[in-house]
Amino acid sequence: MKVMIIGAAGRMGKELITLAKNGYAGTTAYMGVDAFSDDYPHTPDACGEIPDVIVDFSAAGATDAVLDFAVANSVPCVIGTTGHNETQLSHIARAAEHVPVFHSGNMSVGIAVLLQLAKQAARAFPDADIEIIEVHHKYKADAPSGTALMLARAIEEVRPDARRVLGRSGQCKREKQDIGISAVRMGNVVGEHKVCICTESQTITLEHKAHTRALFAEGALTAAAYIAKQPAGLYDMQSMLSDLNKEKDYEDSNCGVR
Repeated sequence: MKVMIIGAAGRMGKELITLAKNGYAGTTAYMGVDAFSDDYPHTPDACGEIPDVIVDFSAAGATDAVLDFAVANSVPCVIGTTGHNETQLSHIARAAEHVPVFHSGNMSVGIAVLLQLAKQAARAFPDADIEIIEVHHKYKADAPSGTALMLARAIEEVRPDARRVLGRSGQCKREKQDIGISAVRMGNVVGEHKVCICTESQTITLEHKAHTRALFAEGALTAAAYIAKQPAGLYDMQSMLSDLNKEKDYEDSNCGVR
């Protein structure tokens, strides 16, 4: 599987290249693209080759060009970049009508599990106060994180009247339907997300901590191998895990059958 890595000179790009060099998830080669580094071509077209899959960890502003290249060349695309505006999100959805697009604000399997647990807890405690706290390194460009927004959206599925409150300052008494989201930026923290579900009598705290960026790179290349086999459409971590679990269940049910 030949992978084109967009944002190759960045932190995630370097992690992806390290794994790709070692053949992770069936990778046989990689091409790096980075508009800010002289070590790589500045545009996908400049590579001179068409990859099997594109993995984008660059910047939200580059997504349109990446998607245009993917659609023009019928290449599946993994979008791990966060911070997209509504216009860019619409472009992602339109591109998915022509090629398979995997889009997730977080490539961690652990976060996918956290999303399920947060949704389950919000359903079990419909009157609880819910707060989301995320911590990242001081260089992260967007706030709140894409993962925090994913958590909020998961909770909103069972709380359709919910209202997001981004940070608090001054006179801001909490309302019943609030989902508070607080962003902290400091040091070299890879990524931490905490969901607090609090009633008058108890608190449930769900927390995920990323110890290294390698876990996101592993998830992204796993997604690349998955998306390469899919028809056009919009996919995410939940859909991938669901499909992979179905495959595993099928294999287990046929174990020993000849």
